[in-house]
Amino acid sequence: MATSPLPRWAPTPSPSGPLWRPSSAAAGSSSTRHTPSPFRAILGALCRFGRVPTAVSQPAAPAVEAAEVTGDGGDAGFDGADRRRDGRRWEFGRDGGVFITWEDVWVTAVDGSGGRAATILHGVSGSARPGEVLAIMGPSGCGKTTLLDALAGRLDTNLRSKGEILINGRRQKLAFGTSAYVTQENVLMSTLTVREAIYFSAQVQLPDTMTAAEKLARADATVREMGLAGALDTRIGGRTSKGISGGQRRRLSICLEILTRPRLLFLDEPTGGLDSAAAFHVMSRIAGLAAGEGMAVVAVVHQPCAEVFELFQGLCLLAAGKTVFFGPAADAAEFFASNGYPCPPMRNPSDHFLRTINRDFDMESGERSLSKPSAADEAIQVLVNSYKTSNISEIAKKAMHDINEMEGVMIRRNQATFLTKVLVLTRRSFLNMYRDPGYYWLRLGIYIAISLCLGTIFYNFGNGYNSIRSRSSMLMFIGGLLTLMAIGGFPSFVEDMKIFRSERLNGHYGVSIFVISNTLSATPYLMFIAVLPGAIAYYLTGLQRGVDHFAYFTLVLCSCTMLVEGLMMIIAAIVPDFLMGIITGAGVQGIMMLNCGFFQIPSSLPKIVWKYPVSYISFHKYALQGFYKNEFLGLVLQNNQEGQEKTISGEEIITKLFEVEMGHSKWVDLAVLCGMVVAYRLLFVVIIKVLDMVKPMVKGARVRSPIHCTCSFQNPCYSL
Repeated sequence: MATSPLPRWAPTPSPSGPLWRPSSAAAGSSSTRHTPSPFRAILGALCRFGRVPTAVSQPAAPAVEAAEVTGDGGDAGFDGADRRRDGRRWEFGRDGGVFITWEDVWVTAVDGSGGRAATILHGVSGSARPGEVLAIMGPSGCGKTTLLDALAGRLDTNLRSKGEILINGRRQKLAFGTSAYVTQENVLMSTLTVREAIYFSAQVQLPDTMTAAEKLARADATVREMGLAGALDTRIGGRTSKGISGGQRRRLSICLEILTRPRLLFLDEPTGGLDSAAAFHVMSRIAGLAAGEGMAVVAVVHQPCAEVFELFQGLCLLAAGKTVFFGPAADAAEFFASNGYPCPPMRNPSDHFLRTINRDFDMESGERSLSKPSAADEAIQVLVNSYKTSNISEIAKKAMHDINEMEGVMIRRNQATFLTKVLVLTRRSFLNMYRDPGYYWLRLGIYIAISLCLGTIFYNFGNGYNSIRSRSSMLMFIGGLLTLMAIGGFPSFVEDMKIFRSERLNGHYGVSIFVISNTLSATPYLMFIAVLPGAIAYYLTGLQRGVDHFAYFTLVLCSCTMLVEGLMMIIAAIVPDFLMGIITGAGVQGIMMLNCGFFQIPSSLPKIVWKYPVSYISFHKYALQGFYKNEFLGLVLQNNQEGQEKTISGEEIITKLFEVEMGHSKWVDLAVLCGMVVAYRLLFVVIIKVLDMVKPMVKGARVRSPIHCTCSFQNPCYSL
């Protein structure tokens, strides 16, 4: 037993053990009350259209089987229990169970120059098994989320890692439906109700082999497991409106990821924002799913109550990036007691563990210095050294070795077809755009107001010589500055990008499906905001009459707005911050407008850079040329210039005065704009794919860079 002094807040050590004991009851065994299905309204509507059968059996709540202690340790869990389902062992292939092991994992954060580093994880090892919940605990900043990201393959580019992380004994990627990750941040579509969010997610994630009734039944069961039946018709809410509570958002985030019953579930702070009762019920449901579905759960938990702590089969306790304890959660209290840090009676063991190894406040109190480590530093060192030589560590290493020798193969699960995902996401995106006033409705109001201003300022051009300048100025404003205001919807699109990145990382759908669905859902709104304000400005100013002229005018205006949407998609992929994105988008469009041929005629543009290639990739050039040809061709205006003819043709105006390229018709300019609309969407897809390839290369380059890091309790790594 160590003789090191206790931390300043620790009570006097007691020779008797703590009163806390691990619970012998299986989690989630409470009965579930049968209430009407929350999705009965949706199901009834579908039945009336004859799409699904009218009878739907209510799914029973998943039961948690009692743990059976076995003599052999082949498939035994952390607590010595053999996790079974239908009386069988979890096996690779047949059951699809996922075992994950990690050995000697190091993670280091590097700065931009690549010469300074801070080690976050110091050679941690462990494993997670099907049917069990492994809790990762420790003080803030000890590397809990970093370890979870490393196991899930989601480390940032400024983090480098080394070590062995094996899935079923081999290096392999997690297939769709095999794993799910619930991040600490709740990334949800704020305009949807809880019912709609669950329903759309079920349609996207669950395979088409399941009927609509079966998908609704799965959604119903998942809602009941997370206790959200009472908030089904409440909007989620966000930056513009109040909705469900933070705890309900947390449960909804978990709900969306357990719809497919993944074999491996990563949870980052699943009890964040929940009271103790809600936290217990949520974790008990998760523990019940783990035991009933053969799910391996790895959860980062900050400070669980005693009842929640009893639900964990395994515990990984970290401090300063090092493993303090890894093994059965029920053995942690005895391990601490054997090293001189017993858990006092009537104290939550998790509170005791965290207080013992928390050193964040020692420097402020003056207890910690380079020459004299604090009591918490000494406690960490004692526990880390003791664990390395303990029998618990040897058992964990043997279990990891046995798992790695199995060499199982994961079973890939089916998912919805490409067409199903496109249709469901199009409907969801259309509904989100309809309910979010900042997406298009506010922009429509501003467009109408500006169109009224244009119509009154340039009211009835007439056919005089001065109308030439008025027509060109009005058309330039419509094609350039009016479409520039499309960047006002960028914040709403950034929120959509967050949801896209989160769902894409979890394998719900790919970038091509997102682009197609977003384009299909946005096109009706863009057409509407082009036709209505365009009609106001067109007829008030007295542009050329004729349905064909007005149709071309609105098509060009709609193409410009779609081009700006595509441009902002590209910027959002590169610059995710919406303030920087708005500035960047405005700057890019400003450069394009300067080279469109209005502010400076094409013959006067510097040929290097500005004319070739900037003017040719500027969509404002083709929009302005199309507007000019549509308006001036066939038009005859009065000429009040002395010494010239009394009339001047529109063709002569755009050829000599505006230097418009007349080698092709106005429909070619429209075709170029439509081609650029498609090209911008494809460029967005390419950028996403390229970023996926570049990030590992950047991380590899940083790994190869010479970095020196000296870490100890007396000389710890600095924080970047």
